[in-house]
Amino acid sequence: MKSDLLDSIMFTVGLLAVLRSKSHNGATIGVMVTASHNPEADNGVKLVEPLGEMLDQAWEEYAITLANCETHQQLQAALDDIIKKCKINMDAPANIVVARDTRPSGEALVASLKDGVKALNGKITDYGLQTTPQLHYVTRCINTANTPNAYGEPTTDGYHKKLADAFKKIVSGKPRLSPLLVDCANGIGAVALKELCQHLGEDLAVTSSNTDINGKGVLNFECGADYVKIGQKAPRGTSLSPNQRACSLDGDADRIMVIVSNLAGVFRLLDGDKIATLAAGFIMSKIKEANVTHADKSPLRVGLVQTAYANGSSTDYVKNKLQVPTVFTPTGVKHLHHEAAHFDVGVYFEANGHGTVLFSDAAVTAFKNAEGKNEAEKKAIETLRALSDLINQTVGDALSDMLMVEAILVCTQQSFKQWDSAYTDLPSRQEKVKVASRAAFVPIKADTELVEPKGLQEKINAQVAKFKKGRCFVRPSGTEDVVRVYAEAETKEETETLTYAVCGIVFDSFGGVGERPSKFKKVDAAGNII
Repeated sequence: MKSDLLDSIMFTVGLLAVLRSKSHNGATIGVMVTASHNPEADNGVKLVEPLGEMLDQAWEEYAITLANCETHQQLQAALDDIIKKCKINMDAPANIVVARDTRPSGEALVASLKDGVKALNGKITDYGLQTTPQLHYVTRCINTANTPNAYGEPTTDGYHKKLADAFKKIVSGKPRLSPLLVDCANGIGAVALKELCQHLGEDLAVTSSNTDINGKGVLNFECGADYVKIGQKAPRGTSLSPNQRACSLDGDADRIMVIVSNLAGVFRLLDGDKIATLAAGFIMSKIKEANVTHADKSPLRVGLVQTAYANGSSTDYVKNKLQVPTVFTPTGVKHLHHEAAHFDVGVYFEANGHGTVLFSDAAVTAFKNAEGKNEAEKKAIETLRALSDLINQTVGDALSDMLMVEAILVCTQQSFKQWDSAYTDLPSRQEKVKVASRAAFVPIKADTELVEPKGLQEKINAQVAKFKKGRCFVRPSGTEDVVRVYAEAETKEETETLTYAVCGIVFDSFGGVGERPSKFKKVDAAGNII
């Protein structure tokens, strides 16, 4: 929300972070002050679990309760209730680490957070300006130090060195690709990219744009991953020459979009679906080449996790061409991350470019113990070991994902154009419809169908049936009284017709509010578009 309304929220998050740390017997909890791809005037906060995951879902309710307390008495009562329900030992230590992105409001909000931590006698360490993935990385490193699963050195320099060293191992001895242009969204990613490049040296040729971290109002303004994904156009201040290879980070560098222009300078976007299929296919091939198995000779399970927003062509390609098992979850990285952890190697990406790859302890052990019977197997094993270090497994990480993509393309000597040609996305469209209450819309089957309101799903199905390769779903927003309508079909024109027909049905018959948008199609009682 608007940053000037967040002081009290930050204070209560400080209180909650202390309780969460105490509930883990003093394990370090991370707090990241950022609003990711939102405009500069906004800000927000994320809590990070000891191993770098997002906050346990049960504790989200506690965060909401504390944030909405209106008096000191209510706040004290809410704290007492959490302590009792979770059986928290208040004599246990509490350790917090905090970082922020480049928003001007960040420093003052961190001060409010520190007040909350200190109010419950917690210890807090301020890591200053960092990307969101760096804070997740540091949190996991601290909590795994001096254990068999130590994740790395808990510093920014340690983060860059780990990624750079792994990248160099994978691309060693192979011809490099053309220079990569990186749109940094005028955010903290500009700082992190510069530091990372110092460790990479000549192993990756990079130029950058939108690196003004001090300019007023420029953060995410007409640039960054979210802008290029939604607008389907190149970021402001970024000149794309023919066949230019480029990518866009978002404001806190946890999302990435890959961009390529053809000989005519026409813009093409390779989103999270394309990144996921590239990663899943490459890792699956390397596991086969390495002949790596569990100790009992059972095969490693590789899987891809998607949401309903994944393009239908990507799902078909993964299932039928790559033959990688694919599962669906409701929208939200927390759902994807949880499901990916069920595989030995779980790949997950949202279409918006937020995602990563998870390697189970068993998979990492298999890589470490494998020896290889010939040079080809040995090289594949080395690549898998390096990939498990190169990929930030705690959370989606734009810089780590950027290096992963580059490493795979170097290994396979693919251009962006060759990568993109693996499959062709179906045309898709997404629209919002304002409604009286989003609570009236109840999704099931990983957000792909509605069980409420009665009759709507049948009407959606009737429209979808009219179009070859048609697909459409309606899901409520998690934050405002709107529903999101997503549709695919064989052509752009059919996709728009399907989208706006369903939008019209929702608006006219299921609680639309405000002025009716003229682009929404009217549908008669028989289901025909008027």
